[in-house]
Formats: sequence, structure tokens, C-alpha cells
Amino acid sequence: MTKAKIIFISLFLFHALGWGQAISDKYPSKPIKLIVPLAAGSSVDTAARIVMQKMSQNIGQSIFIENKLGAAGIIGAEQVAKSPADGYTLGGFNDSIITMIPNLYAKMPWDILKDFESISQVATIEWGLMVASSSTYRNVNDLIEAAKKSPGKINYSSGGNGGPQHIGMAMFAHQAGVTMTHVPYKGATQAAVGAAAGEVDATFQGISTIVPLTQSNKARLIAVCTPQRMSQFPDVPTVSESGLPGFKLNSWFGLMAPAGTPKDIIFFLNREVSKALADPGVKERLITLGLIPVGSSADEMSALVRSQLEHYRKVIIQAGIKAE
Repeated sequence: MTKAKIIFISLFLFHALGWGQAISDKYPSKPIKLIVPLAAGSSVDTAARIVMQKMSQNIGQSIFIENKLGAAGIIGAEQVAKSPADGYTLGGFNDSIITMIPNLYAKMPWDILKDFESISQVATIEWGLMVASSSTYRNVNDLIEAAKKSPGKINYSSGGNGGPQHIGMAMFAHQAGVTMTHVPYKGATQAAVGAAAGEVDATFQGISTIVPLTQSNKARLIAVCTPQRMSQFPDVPTVSESGLPGFKLNSWFGLMAPAGTPKDIIFFLNREVSKALADPGVKERLITLGLIPVGSSADEMSALVRSQLEHYRKVIIQAGIKAE
């Protein structure tokens, strides 16, 4: 056997059997903080709490979530970027923070490709179009026709400039050929509550955020943003079949760490995310809320970040979306 083959096999066993876990054998020795730069009750926050609860049980160490709001996630992400790269401060980011926001602002306090390490994609988040239960808009066509008759008078809420609600509705308006007014709130949950209260005409939101509002008869789901109807809502049409062919919108949530976090800690956390997502109870809770468990390698998530950065760069330019 050649020396090169011996080295290759040794490296393979080193990782496959966990012999490279010298640091991770001692990790975690204290509670882990997960910074979620989004409102409590938002889809990402909900998914994070479900998955982190199971991870905490599995590793025998507390994982507590801090909701750090501000500037559509920029402030919370900055705190993660500037934290020690020791695995004890992590970020739970949606794709807006990772791939949309960096395309909207010329100056950022962090670089998503240089200041963070990918850990794992966790779940995708299915979306829907929501109005207040008292709204006269019963479907997508009603909303589009109203926007055509009164350009700029139909408004929608978002969790902040550059957030997925903002980007999604800007895409919607661009495809429909209408002008709508953006009303940013201080978080996705507040944006959803504002729409349910009739403060704005409509909003795109993650299904997990919409469900409690529809269950309490405060809001109405008039369309889903999936390519096909969702099994949970068989009577609710898709946006695509309601007048905007091909329209789809979803988002995803992943874990990131400060740049320079040791690779074996990244490996450890990635493995624990996969274990948590494999739990039948976790799967069921996520799917019921319109959250689809994914899981990925750190490299797969890094590749996704790069590809979607370029995708949203094109979308934002095409739709003429600007930071407000």
C-alpha cells in the first residue's frame, strides 16, 4: 500500500470514527446561546425553539435563545459575527439575513461569506398570503384588482426593510404589474399581528406565524406560496393558480457560527442538528407548522448561501427593490 493511500485511509477513519473530536469531547461544557435576529413567535424562532429543545436534551446542556431585533436582522447577526469563535454563541438566521439583506445595502457591518461559518440548513419555511378576517379581499385576484384601481393605496406589512415579507410582496407586485405600499414593522410577528388587526391590507408570512391567527379567527389565509396546494390546507389555492402563474415563495433557516470556529465543533453541531431533525416528534411538530425539516452538511449550506446570494441579487435588480 502506498504512503498516499495510508494517509487517505487514516484521514477517513479520523473523521468517520470521531477521532478528530478532541475539542468536541469537552464541548459543550457550558450553556450555548443562539441569537435569533427575529421576533419571538416568527417562523424561524418557532423552528429554532423546537429543534434546540431536542438538541439540548441530546447533548445534556442548555441552549437558550436570545431574540435580538433591529435593522431586519443586521444587528443580531453583527453580534454573532463579533462573538468569540468558541461554539458558545451561534446564529439562527433565515435566508433573508443571509442572502437578501446583503444585496440591498452597500455598507454592511459584516460579510456573510467572510465573517461566518455555516453549520447546517435546518428547515424550509412555507409561506402564505394573509389578510384580516374582516377583510373584503377573499382571494389574490381581489387584491390585485384593488391595487390596479388604486395604485399605491393597497399596503402590506413586513418585519423590516429587506425582510422576506418585503422581498416577497415586491416580487408579487412586480409580477402583477401593480404598485403597493410597504409598511415595515419591528419584526415579522408584529407585521402579522398588524395585518390581522387591519392596519394593513395584506402580508406574506410563514405558515407557522399565520396558523395561530387563523385558528383564533383573527386572520384569513387566502393563498399559499407553494407550487402545489398544501395538504394542511387543501381548500386554499396557490398564488400561482390564483392569477400569478409560476409565483412561489418560501424561505429557509440555518445555523451559523462566527468565522474561525473550530471545525470539530462545527462537525459536532452539524451532527446534533441532524439527530434532532431525525426525531419523529420534532419532524411532526415542524411539518404541522409548515416547516419542512432539511438538514445538510456545512459545505452544502455554504454552497446554498453562495448560489442564493446570486439568485436574490438578480431578483432584487429585476424587481427594482430598494432599501427604504
